[in-house]
Amino acid sequence: MKSSDLILTPMGLLFQNRRFPCTIGRGGITDDKREGDGSTPVGSHRIVGMLYRPDRIARRTLPDWAVPIRPGDLWSDDPNDFDYNQLVRAPYPFSHERLSRSDPQYDLILITDWNWDDPIPGAGSAIFIHTWRSPSHPTAGCIGLSRQNLIWIANRLRPESRLIVR
Repeated sequence: MKSSDLILTPMGLLFQNRRFPCTIGRGGITDDKREGDGSTPVGSHRIVGMLYRPDRIARRTLPDWAVPIRPGDLWSDDPNDFDYNQLVRAPYPFSHERLSRSDPQYDLILITDWNWDDPIPGAGSAIFIHTWRSPSHPTAGCIGLSRQNLIWIANRLRPESRLIVR
């Protein structure tokens, strides 16, 4: 493992010798991830992108490679969609998640490569690292962190950074 890796432990997310409280999927951790199971998948997942809400987070507080979320940005979560587990634009006929949410959960998103580059339909979509709803509220399979900790981590990631889930 590298110092640039984020490692999920029973005590939180370990990164650069610091431990951050986090939430995981309501279904726990699994090595058999399926769409809609609410589980966080085991594996080594590269951080492949960063999205942020420019109306809620100042650009200057993030690294250069952060990309703004536009009002019509969506994430396809429909296994029958050719663009399954990809960023798409509204209007969109397939099942999807809106990235411009009214709550702050997706104000900053770190995108992992879970089932991403060549997605297998039904193997699960969108394992993000994002802002938690609360310290005790599970996610739908993603990793949740406080806004302050998420921004701190985002600014210290490297191109080789990975999320390690055991």
